[in-house]
Amino acid sequence: MKKIIERFQGLKLNSKFTVIIIFFVVVCMAVLSGILFYNMERNVIRQQTASMEYKMEKNYGQIVKNVESINMSTQIFLNDTELKKFLNRVKTGEEVTTEEMMDFYDRDIGFLERIVNSNSYLYQIRVYVESDTMQEMMPILYRQSRMEKLSWAADDVTEGWKFDYVDRIFEDNGLAQQKRIVSLVSEMTDFENGKIGTVEVAMEMETMFPGLYEQGEDNFCCFIDGSGKRYTGSEEPEQAKAYMDSIMAQNADCDETQAYYTKIDGKKLVVGYMPLKELDGILVCVQDITAEVEQVYQMRDIFIVAMILVLIGLAFLINQIVKGILRRFYGIIASIREIQKGNLEVVIEDCGTDEMGELGLQINKMMERIRQLMDDNLKRELLAKNSEIRALQNQINAHFIYNVLESIKMMAEIEEKYEISDAITSLGRLLRYSMKWVSGNVTVREEVEYIKNYIALINLRFDYEIILSLNIPEEIMIQEIPKMSLQPIVENAIYHGIEQLAEDTTIYIKGRVDGTDCVIEITDAGKGMNQEQVQELYRKISGEIETSGGSGNGIGLKNVQDRIHMNFGEEYNIEIASRLGCYTKVIVKIPMRHKLENSNYPAGGGRRREE
Repeated sequence: MKKIIERFQGLKLNSKFTVIIIFFVVVCMAVLSGILFYNMERNVIRQQTASMEYKMEKNYGQIVKNVESINMSTQIFLNDTELKKFLNRVKTGEEVTTEEMMDFYDRDIGFLERIVNSNSYLYQIRVYVESDTMQEMMPILYRQSRMEKLSWAADDVTEGWKFDYVDRIFEDNGLAQQKRIVSLVSEMTDFENGKIGTVEVAMEMETMFPGLYEQGEDNFCCFIDGSGKRYTGSEEPEQAKAYMDSIMAQNADCDETQAYYTKIDGKKLVVGYMPLKELDGILVCVQDITAEVEQVYQMRDIFIVAMILVLIGLAFLINQIVKGILRRFYGIIASIREIQKGNLEVVIEDCGTDEMGELGLQINKMMERIRQLMDDNLKRELLAKNSEIRALQNQINAHFIYNVLESIKMMAEIEEKYEISDAITSLGRLLRYSMKWVSGNVTVREEVEYIKNYIALINLRFDYEIILSLNIPEEIMIQEIPKMSLQPIVENAIYHGIEQLAEDTTIYIKGRVDGTDCVIEITDAGKGMNQEQVQELYRKISGEIETSGGSGNGIGLKNVQDRIHMNFGEEYNIEIASRLGCYTKVIVKIPMRHKLENSNYPAGGGRRREE
């Protein structure tokens, strides 16, 4: 390792760059290609597994549907009163006249035959009667001797599900069928006469198990009944026989449907395992995906060979590019050293269009930006100083106005003009709040106090009285809000909702906590608006409709919403609810950022009336 490091250090700079770049490219490509082809293999497996899950769900849905159809048909036959009566008469040997048989055939047998014909999934429904003399009524009623030709008739237990047998009841007539069928066999019994018949509800195996007949070279399905016997749509492939026992051993304790990937005897398989409680059996489907996975491996090998060739060519190309880059490298270094000495007027000439040229171009842009920022900083500092001077001037002017108003107030009190004195007091507070230089937000309490003074002055103008009703909890009073956010809403309520009525009225301001937010509702009992006017006002507030003038309805509300958005985000805004001739309500939503602790302010939760 030491010799390798020493040899590397002895290389030229362009060779060092080439070796380092190629090394990292090889490492990155090895990692990325490993991840890529691993994910490709996993994707093939996932896709095939998902396909298997879909196939099993589809098969299960069809099988359940078929089982329900067979069970329902069986119950219809077992519960047919007329059929049971007829079978009881046959069982007891009671004579049945031809007219009665014809009537029974027309009424009941015809009805049952229509039930069979209406279900296209069913192969046949037959009732076998323990009598060799009874007149058969095809295709429903048959003699017991017919049933004995079927393979399952010799079983110890004739009831239950019978799988994969051939219909042989008409072999004597040369009408033997080759279709493989599955059926549910049930005994029809009577309380007095015991067994009076056997009902066979049959369906083709291909209809019951469609997956068994969709086999190919790479896929295989089989159904295993409760005794362990396997049923397939065709002859079981030799490969399937080899790994079927292994699959059953893997799922010996499994009672749930699953699709999974496994390897057996060098084969890469996707197995679908589905217990069918309805049939007391198991459906197993196997998909051989060896070819798909091997294809991914082949792509990986081709990719490795191609990358080796590409890296050889890339090493030569990188070496040539680095040589070209380094010709301008020292020129850029020299320019940077000049900048470090304080010369900000340096400009790198002949940048070029490659990466090193981009570096030189970016350095030029950076220096231009630095010079611009320095000029901007000087301008901002000058502007800040001017703002401070203007603020100081406004403060001086405000003190002069306050002193004059205080003198007028004293004169009014001397003359016992207390209404004028109170009005001047309200005006002074209003001016003090309006002219106060505040860099941040104010509390809701301060904004409400300003509204009180504003209402007091407004009432001097009108012959009628506007009453301010407050119901704001203390925890909302201490929250912050942009200055002059609530007063424009009250002003809108007066000039656009109350003034035209010219009668005593009330403005309600209510606050409530909504989770982590505060909601302030300002309601006036004015003329209200219809829904078209409300929607138009919304469009003005959102900026969809451009408003003219400086005090129109919507301008103040838009300013309020814009400042709420700037301070708290787009999720906080104002909402409007109104009813023509009744009221208008403006709802302001702000975040709760301060918790109520020990406060010197009186509680604000009770409802009170302010004039």
